[in-house]
Amino acid sequence: MTDIYRSCASIAVLRPAELCSPAACTPTFEMLLLHKPRKNDAWQLPQGGREEGETIEQAALRELKEEAGISAKVLGKSRHVYQYEFPASYRRFRPDNVCGQRVEFILALADVSTHVQVDDREIDAFVWVKPSELSQYLKREEYRKIVEKVMEEAARLSGQR
Repeated sequence: MTDIYRSCASIAVLRPAELCSPAACTPTFEMLLLHKPRKNDAWQLPQGGREEGETIEQAALRELKEEAGISAKVLGKSRHVYQYEFPASYRRFRPDNVCGQRVEFILALADVSTHVQVDDREIDAFVWVKPSELSQYLKREEYRKIVEKVMEEAARLSGQR
């Protein structure tokens, strides 16, 4: 049996924000990150596996609703893809030939008043972060770099840059 990558949809949700100093406030944006109750790589964008018959956009919006309890206006699909292999310690418990994930990103915009509601099981916390704060949450360098690119792409499309 040939190894395959699980199709995964992720959604980069931005909301308008301001960066203020004593002199003035500058329009900027924040991105939604969710926290999974696990030891490593706990912070991530809303994401999950694509179900049979779903497009990447449909899967991303479903995952956003399931994990954060919100909807968002889709701006488009990112040109960036994050593909990685599962660690051997995880793969040995899988009864299939899935060797990793191929994550495609949807870009979206939420209203500043959007109220996030996590389920406290699959997701136990959330945070809205400015671009400069991303490294405090995303520790895996390869993933952080792709999220930074996706964040910039979403900001350009949203006019929040």
